[in-house]
Amino acid sequence: MTAEDIVAIFGPVDAALVAEIGQIGATREELAQAWAWVNADEALINDGRPLPSGRVAELIDVFESMELDPEK
Repeated sequence: MTAEDIVAIFGPVDAALVAEIGQIGATREELAQAWAWVNADEALINDGRPLPSGRVAELIDVFESMELDPEK
C-alpha cells in the first residue's frame, strides 16, 4: 500500500502514521475495513460481522493509540 492509498482513505495525515501503517503490511482493503470498524463498530457487530483480527485489528490499535478524529 502506498502513502497515496492511505491519504485517499484518511485525507492528509502525518508521516508517522503513514510509516506505522506501512510497517503492518496491510492492504488498502484491510485499511478500509479497520477504518470502518473504528467509526462504526456497533453497527458492524449488529450486522453479525466477526470481530476484526490480524492486520485489521493491528490497524485499529494504531488508530486508537493515535486518537484519530474521524470528523477531520
